[in-house]
Amino acid sequence: MADDHPITISPNPNRVRVNFAGRTVANTTHALSLKEATYPPVQYIPREDVDMSLLTRTQHTTHCPYKGDASYYSINVDGRVAENAIWTYEQPFPGVTQISGYMAFYPNRVDAIEQSPA
Repeated sequence: MADDHPITISPNPNRVRVNFAGRTVANTTHALSLKEATYPPVQYIPREDVDMSLLTRTQHTTHCPYKGDASYYSINVDGRVAENAIWTYEQPFPGVTQISGYMAFYPNRVDAIEQSPA
């Protein structure tokens, strides 16, 4: 990992909930908080705590030189769609392997990402 682009990953002690179109899409007490360089922290949620029945995998992919290749999912709830609202690193680079099997949500593509004491 580059010294000029530090990444730290730590367990989030809070409960993290993601809501969209009146549904809880994710609810976990096992989120990881990833802090990358000067960006705001991103909450990575274990896949088993995400309602996969509301998600559709898309063809969209991106590449991060620090984390690897990301796959994307859209959320579909009662006709409301959030395109490519979720990303996941299924085979992240060494150094960030903790986020394998976790999913992250774009805050501006869901209704709320809430944190409360677990």
